[in-house]
Amino acid sequence: MLSDIEIAQNAKIKNIADIAKEIGFSSDDLEFYGKYKAKISEQAIKSREKNKNGKLILVTAINPTPAGEGKTTISVGLSGALKEIGENVAVALREPSLGPVFGVKGGAAGGGYSQVLPMEDINLHFTGDMHAITAANNLICAIIDNHIQQGNVLAIDPRTITMKRVLDINDRELRNIVVGLGGKINGTPREDGFSITVASEIMAILCLSKDLEDLKNRIANILVGYSYDGDAIFCKDLNIQGSAAVLLKDAIMPNIVQTLDGVPCFMHGGPFANIAHGCNSIRATSLALKSADYCVTEAGFGSDLGAEKFLDIKCRVAGLTPNCIVIVATIRALKYNGGVTKELLKLEDVNAVLKGSENLVAHIENMKKYGVPVVVALNSFNTDTKAEQQVVFDVCERLNTKVSKAEVFAKGGKGGIELAKLVVDAANSENHYSPIYDLELNIEEKIKAIATKIYGASGVEFSPNARKTLDSIAKLGFNRFPVCIAKTQYSLSDNPTLLARPKNFNLNIKEIKISSGAGFIVALAGDIMTMPGLPKHPAALNIDIDKSGKILGLF
Repeated sequence: MLSDIEIAQNAKIKNIADIAKEIGFSSDDLEFYGKYKAKISEQAIKSREKNKNGKLILVTAINPTPAGEGKTTISVGLSGALKEIGENVAVALREPSLGPVFGVKGGAAGGGYSQVLPMEDINLHFTGDMHAITAANNLICAIIDNHIQQGNVLAIDPRTITMKRVLDINDRELRNIVVGLGGKINGTPREDGFSITVASEIMAILCLSKDLEDLKNRIANILVGYSYDGDAIFCKDLNIQGSAAVLLKDAIMPNIVQTLDGVPCFMHGGPFANIAHGCNSIRATSLALKSADYCVTEAGFGSDLGAEKFLDIKCRVAGLTPNCIVIVATIRALKYNGGVTKELLKLEDVNAVLKGSENLVAHIENMKKYGVPVVVALNSFNTDTKAEQQVVFDVCERLNTKVSKAEVFAKGGKGGIELAKLVVDAANSENHYSPIYDLELNIEEKIKAIATKIYGASGVEFSPNARKTLDSIAKLGFNRFPVCIAKTQYSLSDNPTLLARPKNFNLNIKEIKISSGAGFIVALAGDIMTMPGLPKHPAALNIDIDKSGKILGLF
């Protein structure tokens, strides 16, 4: 059996100009990065603004195992299946972070015969968007420290600086550091730390900005800290928004690549869903909707994280209405939620699937609360048994929810034709989309709404520090912001060991951060690290390159 990278390297990849031409873009509309990837020009984006939107298909999932459950694979395979049945389709996805690529989870270009190409480029430096975001973020941090060093006219209290430097590599050593050591000439000593690039507010801003001017205005509104008198200090007070926007002038342009089935893919932006809002850029999704009759997109991790934020944050900001939600489930994830350890997931265990199916039930019921038609995609693995799969079919029948076994990993689009037909029917049926909470509620009430309605919590407990920030939010006039809850992806609760469908628990909010540039409030529940660490045996140890330049071991 070929590995993902071997399948990708053996694929007959088309020139990206030919792929773009299929959905109406000329070569003049593209900024080329070699033969197989390009950015869409600003002029081309504006020329499509008046086009009618296609149908929006959101792909999400149940709570995953540490290996992930194949949302991107299903998204890519579903797009190929829609093409197989004659539909005009495009897919909009997030860009991979180098953190997972060299860490545990792997890349984010799909897998098997449902991949996005060129896979190696996408999973490595791609078109440089991640590096541009890193540079813009760190330029702001450098300006903050330089302002303090050069007289501190704004009287910034170094102890209150909220903007952290970022790096797109997992590195636990950088979570907590001290900067400015070495005497007066080297700055003011203070505690600091790094986050991973995808957790940067700049990443969230890039993904939520409608155009370059919107991007610059959002950067201007980033809260960077407080003065000694307690006054809020924003990027605009440092006049750094213009320079940061310059570094992002190319990064804000959506990228276009292709799937193995030849479907155009707009791949742009990549915030994590457990520490950010988990969606690709508004610009990429909107462009796909203006370019095709169907746009397939995804939101990170389980529906309690990515989909909730897609539906309550992204759709609000962009004015989008999803037409169908596809929930990806796997037998192994259901067994994992049923208490089976990772080492035994390949063994048949019908009882564990039945027990873990309560997790699937929760996700189906939660997504239906948004008033959008729901379809379940059972991502098929060769270790699944018919008896285990039947449990899923029975659960979905009981909930009056359409379900299809998807074999897109092994067969590409041809393995998802039944799923594609179900999705088309659902996307063209009655839709009553509505967010789960009203923006007029205060931040505490919004957090409680998500915790009780989506996670199934009994209530919410706020730390004293979180309570203090709630007061600051009210004083700054940010109570109408939506909420982005950062928590574990492995459980509906904030405790990764509480699997299936936890009951009788409180959500613990330890810290609240104001992302005033992005336009949302981040509530950290449980022990959340914005800078991941590497595992004992990171994927980096298996990756190599031969003397001809051929990459080896990249999945």
